[in-house]
Amino acid sequence: MHSENIPTPLESPADRRKWNQVTDSIKKAIFILGTACILFIAASNSITWHLQRIWGASGNLWQNIWNQIYHAFGENDLFIGVAGTYAVTMSVFWFANFFLLMIEITKWPQCLIKYKIQEEPVNEKHKPMLQRAVQVVLFNQTVIALPFMVVMYHLMKWRGCVFQGELPTFQWFLLELAVFSLVEELCFYYSHRTLHHRSLYSYIHKRHHEWTAPIGIISLYAHPIEHLVSNLLPPVLGPLLMGSHLCSAWVWFSIALLSTTVAHCGYHFPLLPSPEAHDYHHKTFVNNFGVLGILDRLHGTDLNFRASKAYQRHILLLGLTPLSQQIPESPSKKPE
Repeated sequence: MHSENIPTPLESPADRRKWNQVTDSIKKAIFILGTACILFIAASNSITWHLQRIWGASGNLWQNIWNQIYHAFGENDLFIGVAGTYAVTMSVFWFANFFLLMIEITKWPQCLIKYKIQEEPVNEKHKPMLQRAVQVVLFNQTVIALPFMVVMYHLMKWRGCVFQGELPTFQWFLLELAVFSLVEELCFYYSHRTLHHRSLYSYIHKRHHEWTAPIGIISLYAHPIEHLVSNLLPPVLGPLLMGSHLCSAWVWFSIALLSTTVAHCGYHFPLLPSPEAHDYHHKTFVNNFGVLGILDRLHGTDLNFRASKAYQRHILLLGLTPLSQQIPESPSKKPE
C-alpha cells in the first residue's frame, strides 16, 4: 500500500495562528483569575485581622456583620434583595465616581491630572454632555435597574439562593468569584460585540460611544436596552448559576462596578488595574470587546490593540511617572 500524505494538525499558518490564540486565551484566563484570587485572599485576611483588632470582635466577624445587616432590613428577603442590592450598588458606584468627577470638574488635586490617558479633564464644552450623562445613568439605575432587581429577586429565590443564615466558606466564595468572572466575560463579550454590528450600533450602542475619551460614570451611560443586556445581565448570571448567597452577590456586584468604573475612568493611576484596553476601545471603536481580554485573544479582536503603544502601557503602574510619559505615542506623520 502506498502511504498517503495526511495533513498533520496545525500544518497551515491559519491553524497555527488559531491554536496560538486558543492557548494564549487559556494562559491569560489562568493568570488573571489566579492573580485575582491570591490578592483577594491576602486582602481578606488582612482586613479581617485589622477589623477584629479595632472592634474587638470575636468569633466569625463576617457572619455577625451579615446577621446585623439582615436584621436591619427586617429579616425580609424581598426588602433586602431589592432595596439592599439597590443601596449597595448605588453607594459603591457613586462613592467611586464622586472622586473621579471631582478630579474632572475641579482639576484638583493637580498632581493626578498627569495620569489622564487621552486629553485634558472635562471643560466647558463637555459640561452639557456631562449633565446628560448623569441624567441617563440615574435613569438606568432607577427606571431600568429597580424592576430588574425585582425580577432578579424572584429568580434567585427560584434558584435557591440564600438570603440569611450561614455565609459560604471563603474557599467556596473564591470558586464562585472565578465562575462569576468567566460568566461575565462570556456574556459581556458576545453581547457587546453584537451591539457593534452595523444593524444595531447606530440605534443602541452609539450612545455609549459618544464619549471617545471616557470618564467613570460613562460605564453606565447607555441605551436602556444595552444597560439591560450588557450591564445588568452579565454580572447577575454567575450568582444565579451558582445559587449564591446574597452576600456573595453583593461583593461580586461591588467588584464588577468598581472594575467597569476603573476601565472607563480615563486615568491610568498607580496601583490600579490598567484601563488602557477599554480606553483604546472608546478611542478607536474597535478591538477589546471583553472584560478580561480572554475572548478577545481567542477571537483575535485585540490584534490592533496589541500592535499599539496603548498595549505596551497596559500594565500595572508601580511608580509615580505616568506611563504616557514613559511610553508616549509615536508622533503622527505629516502628510506629504
